[in-house]
This record gives sequence, structure tokens and C-alpha cells, in this order.
Amino acid sequence: MDLDRLVADARAGVPRAVGRLISLVEDGSPRRRELAATLAPYTGHARVVGLTGSPGVGKSTTTSALVTALRADGRRVGVLAVDPSSPFSGGALLGDRVRMGEHATDPGVFIRSMATRGHLGGLAAATPQALRVLDAAGCDVVLVETVGVGQSEVEVVALADTTVVLLAPGMGDGVQAAKAGILEVADVFVVNKADRDGADATVRELQHAMSLQRRETGPSWRPPVVRTVAASGQGIDDLVAALDAHHAWTAEHGRLAEGPRRRARAEIEAIALAELRGRIRALAGAGSPDRLAERVVAGELDPFAAADELVASVRG
Repeated sequence: MDLDRLVADARAGVPRAVGRLISLVEDGSPRRRELAATLAPYTGHARVVGLTGSPGVGKSTTTSALVTALRADGRRVGVLAVDPSSPFSGGALLGDRVRMGEHATDPGVFIRSMATRGHLGGLAAATPQALRVLDAAGCDVVLVETVGVGQSEVEVVALADTTVVLLAPGMGDGVQAAKAGILEVADVFVVNKADRDGADATVRELQHAMSLQRRETGPSWRPPVVRTVAASGQGIDDLVAALDAHHAWTAEHGRLAEGPRRRARAEIEAIALAELRGRIRALAGAGSPDRLAERVVAGELDPFAAADELVASVRG
């Protein structure tokens, strides 16, 4: 595989090249390090928008509607749609391609479905590196759609410049929203399916819950609540305006670098932890995790002392 040629084709907008590069990082190729070095000079330009929320709130439909609105504005768009993997078969439906089929022939849109492959946090382990590929390929905006998350799977916050949290009427009250931690992670709230009964109550509960939050000292962004009916496109222009307003606010207050810096830090930590886990699995003898576990069970060591020995073995 000629990486330089593939990167050049990806930067020229060749979908097959972009897809092959993402497959390379998703499959854990030993050439990922070389690819990262090749992509580095071309990254750092795309705006990253994360979309998260509970299953059934309309994330895929909203993402598709956002793609339509952003393309109408002349922006190149990448989509990374993460689907859960079965804990039994390991497979994933990757159904987001079906929901976004109307964009399949648009050369200004690249959509990639990714399976979590058991990774927690609402994303796939390869999502940050796949994002780098789309960034280098010239996408102006990359939409990252998480799996249907629960109450703590908000890893997308470390990846996105703007995090959109979607809710729908009848899927939990304001107390549940506060418990989930979404009041802290959201830059924009979307109450989708706003044509249903209970939409007004959901909006009021969100606004009330936000009013009870402790205010930051200095300038702070107050997340707007946008009503949408993504299936018909209603409110999507308001959502795009909210995304642009958040981007403008971060630029005005000198915070544009926060998103890329947060992204890079999370990616560095993930790569380092993966390397350490690989070294730990490769350990043998008295310093191996299995042998240390036996000594803890036998009462010869406490877990902290065992961990110290494990770290010493990894340091070598």
C-alpha cells in the first residue's frame, strides 16, 4: 500500500482512498503510526460537531438533515456514525448508511459507519484517527454521531468542538437530564420530534435545570435549546445557526484552540494506554498480571503493591 499516494488521493476527494485510510486505522494496521505522521501537516482545519443522546431521539435523522443544510451552504461534510457491536456476535448493523442514503452520490459528503467493537464511551476506539483522515481529506465540518448513550457515555466531549445533545418528548424529565450529566457536556440542546405532545414541557424542564446550575466566573456560554422535527427539516436551520453561534463565541473569547487541544490530549492518552496494555499482556513470569493476581489471592501481596510491581515490570 502506497500511503503517500493514498493520502494524495484522499486530499483530492477520492472516496475510495478516504475509505481505505479509515479501514487502515480501524483494523489496527501496524502502519497507523506512519499514516499519522503523513497526515499531520494537513490536519487541524475541520470543525468537529458531536451529536449524542439516548436511543430513539433521532440522531441519525438529525445528522442527515444537518448534512443537507451544510451542503446547501457549500461546506464539505464528513460523517462518522458509530453503531454498537453485539456483545455476542461482535457484529454491528451499521444502519446509519441506510438513513443517510440520500447523500450517497454527493461527492462533497463522506459517510462512514463504525462499530464500537466493545469500546465504551459511545465511540469506536479508532474514531479519533478516522477523524484525522476526514480532516486531512478537506472536510470543513465533521459530524460525529455516537451510539445511543446512557448516563455516562460522553466520550464525544473530548472529541468535539461543539457537542449537541438530543432529547425527545417522553424520554425522561429534567431530573434524568441532570443525572446523566448532559447539562455539563452540551453546547447546544436539541429537542427533536418537537411536534409531539410534551415538547414544551421538555424545553421548560431543560431551561429550568440549566438555571439551577452554578455559574462560571468570567464569560460563559449558555447552551441554547433548539426545537426540531428532523424528519421534515423543521428547525434544522436554527440548529446550524446555533452551531455557528457557538463557533463564533469560542473565537471571540479566544477558545478556538481548546477543542483541538482537548482532542489531541485524549488521542495521545488513548494511544499511550493501548501501548501499555499491550506491554502488560506480553509480560511473563513473576511480574505477569496472572502471577501477581495469584499472589494477591494468596494474601502475599495487597493490590497496590502488586500494581507497583506491575508498573516496575513494564518500565523494565
